[in-house]
Amino acid sequence: MSLLPEGMTRRHFMSHLAGASAMVAPSLMMGNAIQANAQELKKQGKSCIMLWMGGGPSTMDLWDLKPGMNTGGPFRPISTKGDMQISEHLPKIAQVMDELSIVRSMSTREADHGRGRYYMHTGYVPNPNIEHPSYGSVIAHEMATERNELEIPPFVSVGGGSVGPGFLGMSWAPFTVSSNGQVRNLGGLKSWGNDTLTSRLGMLQMIESGFVSQDRGPAAVDHAKILDKTVKLMKSEQMKAFRVNEEPEQMKEMYGNDGFGRGCLLARRLVEAGVPFVEVDLGGWDNHQNIFNTLSDNKLPVLDRAMSALVTDLKQRGLLESTTIVWMGEFSRTPRINGNTGRDHWARSWSTVVGGGGIKGGLAIGKTSSDGTAVETEPYSSEDLMATVIRGMGISLDTTFTSKSGRPMKIANGGKIIKDLVA
Repeated sequence: MSLLPEGMTRRHFMSHLAGASAMVAPSLMMGNAIQANAQELKKQGKSCIMLWMGGGPSTMDLWDLKPGMNTGGPFRPISTKGDMQISEHLPKIAQVMDELSIVRSMSTREADHGRGRYYMHTGYVPNPNIEHPSYGSVIAHEMATERNELEIPPFVSVGGGSVGPGFLGMSWAPFTVSSNGQVRNLGGLKSWGNDTLTSRLGMLQMIESGFVSQDRGPAAVDHAKILDKTVKLMKSEQMKAFRVNEEPEQMKEMYGNDGFGRGCLLARRLVEAGVPFVEVDLGGWDNHQNIFNTLSDNKLPVLDRAMSALVTDLKQRGLLESTTIVWMGEFSRTPRINGNTGRDHWARSWSTVVGGGGIKGGLAIGKTSSDGTAVETEPYSSEDLMATVIRGMGISLDTTFTSKSGRPMKIANGGKIIKDLVA
């Protein structure tokens, strides 16, 4: 697992402080750490949890069913507590759909996995001349001034790497952990003892000071800042938020004893501690064959249990009104069922799901044709979805960043708000 932004060299860091890289890079993300005040953060801080469905889930089989059509497949719709129907294989989520809304009129153009992943995370299509910041980096960057008490990283990616910070710089890179909250190599680092650790940190400080004195650019300066942050992070009481295995067995059972369930439970612990952005990965949706058995027997039961538990748990703890939930993949699957009983890549008409803080629940926004092949109402893009989430979290859409080349870049790429979703 890499904790550095994409394209960032790890060479001298990893060679001079073996085992520390898992704690080092993310520690730069914390500014002005002071004594934690988790209860105050819980009351005032807004957060976002992204449930990332890598591979492109077939939203026609989850959120926008077409019963009786040749394109529809075998699944049947069921009623929910919201103003919509969803798949029969999501009965637990159906009971919390009054808190969530479906955007059924997503229409994008990126049907390649890599390009679609980048586009849905950033609101920008890939450009070889610039790397754009992802949801997590943007939200962490904008919320940092409100989280002076936060000692742990403000952007955590659980169970898989996210898209990086782009031109915002490595200070806003994702801190990647396993679904059990484990940070690679941390155990070995702790076993060194104070003398060994102090010695190695001193050696690294001399190396980094040399780089800085040679005017090697912002990366060298950033690396030098890391040293003082690393030990503080290791000693922080807030690191307990990652100890998901300390949850009661009943709570772990509610979320599901699998990677995604444990990851969603960890996400709740992290936003409870004041982390503004957490991404939880559930891959395996690239179903070119045997899609219906894969969904009904594997993917949907896991999703149903964990996602419904997350919404329920956040609501019971008074956190749902301040925590925005975003469910999405890079695109969807074709309405046409192929010869291998699968669906191929499709970005023209599909669905995402949002809810929680700043977002109205219980709604189905937009409409697709009877066979699912086209959007019949106003189409929405990645930019529009991102703008809606950003606005729901109270971040101004007038925010403009400046890229390394000096070019102004609008937050969410200037997307329009999906008005029916925000107050």
